[in-house]
Amino acid sequence: MIRIDAMWLATEPLDMRAGTETILARVVRVFGAAQPHHAYLFANRSATRMKVFVYDGLGMWLAARRLNKGRFVWTDGHGEFAVGLNADQWDALIKGLPWQTFAADHAIRVV
Repeated sequence: MIRIDAMWLATEPLDMRAGTETILARVVRVFGAAQPHHAYLFANRSATRMKVFVYDGLGMWLAARRLNKGRFVWTDGHGEFAVGLNADQWDALIKGLPWQTFAADHAIRVV
């Protein structure tokens, strides 16, 4: 439905009451700019809810996901503000699985 060329995970928690304008401001602050066809992912402090912001070049999309049980496996970024994700990592993340184990070459690097 929406073309997404890159996915970015923000490491700082987001207040889930934030709307598109607030999240756009956060994207610009954290990532430097809202790039067309990039998805920006944010979670709340407890990592039970996630918001995905996408700018498609014409308008903005904002989607939310909540897990009924468990938490999203998030990251502290080890000092980074954002982490790039590949498609396999995205699939694992939205299911609540440990996405860090999926590298681009499918090699397991974290146990």
